[in-house]
Amino acid sequence: MSNPLDSRALRLFVAVAQTLNFRQAAEVLHMSQPPLSRGIRELEQRLGVSLFERNTRVVALTRAGALLLPRALRILRLLEEARDALTGAAEVSALRIGLTTAVAPSWFDDLEGRLQAQWPGARIELCFGSSPQLVRQLRGGRLQAAFIALPAECAGLQVEELERYPLCVALPATHPLSRRRRIRLEQLCGEALFWFERRRQPAFFDHCRAVFARSGLQPRQWLKEPVDHHVLMAEVAAGKGIALLPSTFRTLRRRGVAYRPLAEGEALSVGIGLCVPPAGSALLEPLRRVSSLPREERSS
Repeated sequence: MSNPLDSRALRLFVAVAQTLNFRQAAEVLHMSQPPLSRGIRELEQRLGVSLFERNTRVVALTRAGALLLPRALRILRLLEEARDALTGAAEVSALRIGLTTAVAPSWFDDLEGRLQAQWPGARIELCFGSSPQLVRQLRGGRLQAAFIALPAECAGLQVEELERYPLCVALPATHPLSRRRRIRLEQLCGEALFWFERRRQPAFFDHCRAVFARSGLQPRQWLKEPVDHHVLMAEVAAGKGIALLPSTFRTLRRRGVAYRPLAEGEALSVGIGLCVPPAGSALLEPLRRVSSLPREERSS
C-alpha cells in the first residue's frame, strides 16, 4: 500500500495548518481553493482521521492535526535539505520533455524558457503529441518526462496530477444556448457534437462517455473532431457543430464562437499530470517547480 504522507499532501496540510484559512492557504500555494480542499479531504481519508475542524466561521486543528504539524514541518525541512545537498543530481546535458496536445494551459507557452533557466547548459527539446504517444515514448526511453492529460493508462510510470480543468462548451455565437450562463450536458441532446477518436486518449474517452451516459446526453450526430483546434474552432464558427473542450482552450479567440461553462463542473474535467519513468524520480521536484501555474490561471 502506498504511503499516505507524500510530500505534496504534507505541503497542502502545512499551508492550511499555518494559516487556518483555506483561502489564504490556497494563495500561499498559488492554487485555487477547490483542489486544495480536495487534497486535504483525500489526505484525511487515507490517514483515517480528521485533521481539521471546520465550520462556516473558523478552521481549527484537531488533536491528530496538532500531532502531525511539527512532524510534517520536520519532514519537509529534511526534504529541502536533501534536495539542496543533491542539487547536481538532476543536472542533465539534454532534456526531451513531452507536452500533451489535449490541454493548452498558458504556462506551456513559456515552459521552454523556464526549463532552460532550471538547466542553463542543457539542450532542451519539447515534443508535442497525444498522451498515449507520450507514454509510449517514456516507456521506450525517448522522453525523460512528459506533461500528459489525465486520466491516462500509465502503469509502471510515476504520475503526479498538477491541476484539473473542467470542460467547457464551444458553440456558435448565434446559437440559442449561447444566451445561457451555464449549459447542462442534457441540453446538448439533438445537437451535432464534435468528439475525438478513442485512440487519441482511450482512458479519457471512456471516462467522458460514462459521464455522457449518466447525464442522458444523446447528440443528433457525433462529428469527428479535427486534430488542429484552430480548424475545429472554424467549424464551430461556421455552425457545423458544438465542441466540448478543456477550459484552457478559451484563450483560442475566434469570431463567431462563444464559450460557456458546463453545469456539471469537475464531474467532466481533464487533468494535467507530470509523468516520469521509475528512474526519473530526481526530475520530479525541479519539474514541479518549473511547471508551477500562475495564480491567476489557477483561480480562473
